[in-house]
Amino acid sequence: MSSEIYLYLFAVSAFVLGACIGSFLNVCIYRMPRDLSVNEPKRSFCPHCQKQIEWYHNLPLVSWLTLRGKCAYCAAPIPFRYFGVELLTSLLFLAVWLTQPWILAFPYWILVSLLIVATFIDFEFFIIPDEITWGGVVAGLILSLAIPVMMGVSSPLTGLLWSAIGAATGYFLLWGVVEAGKLAFGKKRLRFDEPAEFIWAREGDDADVTLGDEQMKWSDLFARERDQLILKCTRAKLDSREPDSETTLLFHYNNVACGGETFELEKLERITAQVTEVIIPREAMGFGDVKFIAAIGAFLGWKAVLFTVMAGSVVGAVIGVAAIAIGKREYSARIPFGPYLALGALLWMFFGPELVGWYLGLFPPSELALL
Repeated sequence: MSSEIYLYLFAVSAFVLGACIGSFLNVCIYRMPRDLSVNEPKRSFCPHCQKQIEWYHNLPLVSWLTLRGKCAYCAAPIPFRYFGVELLTSLLFLAVWLTQPWILAFPYWILVSLLIVATFIDFEFFIIPDEITWGGVVAGLILSLAIPVMMGVSSPLTGLLWSAIGAATGYFLLWGVVEAGKLAFGKKRLRFDEPAEFIWAREGDDADVTLGDEQMKWSDLFARERDQLILKCTRAKLDSREPDSETTLLFHYNNVACGGETFELEKLERITAQVTEVIIPREAMGFGDVKFIAAIGAFLGWKAVLFTVMAGSVVGAVIGVAAIAIGKREYSARIPFGPYLALGALLWMFFGPELVGWYLGLFPPSELALL
């Protein structure tokens, strides 16, 4: 059998393997942010009719096409995302096999899988699960010990060391950005010409919050224990207690101070107020992104971290400018930073050195000497 046939068979195998892994990634994308086990039930199920899907209706890529994007039992639509994730994973697995040394295929396939799951969960839920971030850090460290060529070295311990340096570089780089952003943009002040209605209503261990036309979860407002939400009110009511008019409610995640008294929120059921001004805590970036870039650094090293952050920022800026230009500024605000980091990591994997060389080639030699 000729070498060309072997190459063809290996390429087809990489594509098919990617499709199968992509099917499992769809399970992770659906279940992980909903705190569902990825192992139980073992078979996929329709989220509409809850029936478990037979294996012959769950063939990667093929089933979605033959069923025309519908459940075989209840005919409910199956989002294109399921087919898209399987196809994207297949193409990236194939690209890794065709462009990277064979010894890097396995660790890079793992990284690609982590990037895909993180991207699609972050798009929908604005979170990146710790199983992906810290799990990715651990996987990157172990694989760099076992396959030190990931870090461009031959010694396992040296590979582990450079992987740890990559993870630490990513973590502390974005941690610094988060802390600086908190100092500069950590509060958002809103004033209302007419008092806006505020409602805090307990919902299990969390609470539903309404402020004017906006609705949100209480837990989404607080990223840190020291965060404060401040409401200036014309009137307020805490269950049956009615403080004096023109009062200020100062919230932490688990309590509220009003009129010199502090009330534990776990002992309250409902808070209402007419609000004239609100100061909302906010973050420049989520800590999930900090842990995510650490995982990328553990797989690709510190140089990749710098490139990924820069490339992600540039792409984000381009999309932001384009959104403003077409009058859709809100589009860019709906995209978290995790997908930009994932894209930056992929660019480094496939084109990193070439892109860096092209960029440096834009400068005259005299200017490069000053860098």
